Amino acid sequence: MGRILCAWSPNWAIENWRRRNPSAEALEAAAPPPPASPVPLPRRLRDGGGSDRPSSSSVAQRTGEVDRRASAETEGAQRPFALIETVRGVRKVAAVDAAAARLGLYPGQKGTDALALVPELVLADVEPEADQRALTALVDWCVRFSPAVAAAPPDGLVLDVAGLAHLWGGEAALVADFQGRLARNGLSFRCAIADTPGAAWALAHFGKDGTIAPPGGQAGLLAPLPPAALRLEPEVAAQLERLGLKRLEQIFALPRAPFAKRFGAEALTRLDQALGRAEEALAFRRPPTPWFARLAFAEPISAPEDLARVAFDVAEKLCARLEREGQGARRFELAFHRLDGQAVPLRIGLSVAGRDAGRIARLFAPKLETVDPGFGIEVVTLAAEGVEAMTARQARLDSARDAEDGLAPLIDRLANRLGEDRVWKAVPVESHVPELAVGRAEPLAQPPEAAPWDPERPRPVRLFRRPEPIEAMAPIPDDPPVQFRWRGRLRRVRRAEGPERIGEEWWKRPIEEAAPSRVRDYYRVEDEDGARYWLFRAGLYEPGQPAKWWLHGLFG
Repeated sequence: MGRILCAWSPNWAIENWRRRNPSAEALEAAAPPPPASPVPLPRRLRDGGGSDRPSSSSVAQRTGEVDRRASAETEGAQRPFALIETVRGVRKVAAVDAAAARLGLYPGQKGTDALALVPELVLADVEPEADQRALTALVDWCVRFSPAVAAAPPDGLVLDVAGLAHLWGGEAALVADFQGRLARNGLSFRCAIADTPGAAWALAHFGKDGTIAPPGGQAGLLAPLPPAALRLEPEVAAQLERLGLKRLEQIFALPRAPFAKRFGAEALTRLDQALGRAEEALAFRRPPTPWFARLAFAEPISAPEDLARVAFDVAEKLCARLEREGQGARRFELAFHRLDGQAVPLRIGLSVAGRDAGRIARLFAPKLETVDPGFGIEVVTLAAEGVEAMTARQARLDSARDAEDGLAPLIDRLANRLGEDRVWKAVPVESHVPELAVGRAEPLAQPPEAAPWDPERPRPVRLFRRPEPIEAMAPIPDDPPVQFRWRGRLRRVRRAEGPERIGEEWWKRPIEEAAPSRVRDYYRVEDEDGARYWLFRAGLYEPGQPAKWWLHGLFG
């Protein structure tokens, strides 16, 4: 059973809004000016009714108390702040800061009621898209702690930290470092570690901050939590509490079949996921890989030679593990984690699986020039993908190198400089249509099982993406041309072979679209300078109709 770290920010939207608007002027500009005189309460509030949340005291008395507390607490302090959204045409509070919460405001409250209770309240529109982008960026930042990180929208994270805690000296130290780094960047998160995502989520939201459940012991920590800790629908959680089931230990004791029948199969699934009886799939932003190496530095680095050195060191660390396991990898991602929380990733690919640290570091070397270290780099990570078994090969007795060993370094340099999609080899495809008879494959891939090209019907080395029109002259319709004009130059034919008639693949389209005009008669011709061309006449010969000639490729 793995170990899951769940992090949750109660003030995620508020903190991100302030990070996007850091100046006090922006905060004040978003606020309406305080009224010169107390705002009269609506009649429904004066009568004590119409509130979004029931209260044991009258609203008028509570408002007077809030006004007295507000004048005492906000004098010389930051004004209370809240984000507001429109829900079905009604403006409602989406999030509140600590100052607004102390004054009795809460998410879901109507905006007019919130302003009536706290006239000096600062309001701004919620920005869910920006919050989602910030959460995605935070997921990428968390790769320094775990290669497997998933977002728990709208305000949480889930990290798989199994087998990683020893790098920090234990799970408690990992959580402390995680929260400390976030706090230094103006973010506050509640964290918990448990065996399952459901248990970690429940403890982070409803348990004590920093709770670390012992392996197999989350049930006891979940017992005093409310039903909402199971991530149930609000209606289901409210129904459980109305029935007196206010603690999870009461739910644990219920018979499973009646519980599922009364509250739904989803509620039972959530219960089993929290206790580890049912698996829960997590959608990690990056596919989790066990092939991961990490180096942390006592002092930040920024010099280019230091970046090159640590790239080799982390590659050597990961490649040593790959060699012990008899594995090799085709793709590597090197990430430099800066002090400001930004990660700078670099990626390379290999034509064949490899684990040579020096070769990997040399492929990364040209890309290091693009790395901006900022105020310094504190962590470097390397992840391997496309891992496959790699058996050792005995060297040849004549000391000669296999063609694959000689070509692979060159192909790797070209592919990482030009792009993987620009270095390939042609392979035969079973089709008699010329432009469909060639496919792309990796440069050193094994040839496919398709039949090879027919040596009796050679094809040009260079086949044009689109045939180019030419002007040709033939003595009789089925004879090859005696001369043709291509790209403004007249070429006289000295030798010619053909025709080779090729029709369309009529079975791949409606039968009514088949026509004689789609038939091609190909000729291999050689001009007076020795250049060889592949020409074709489109369509069958029709008296009185000029023939249409095209140049499709070049031999040699």
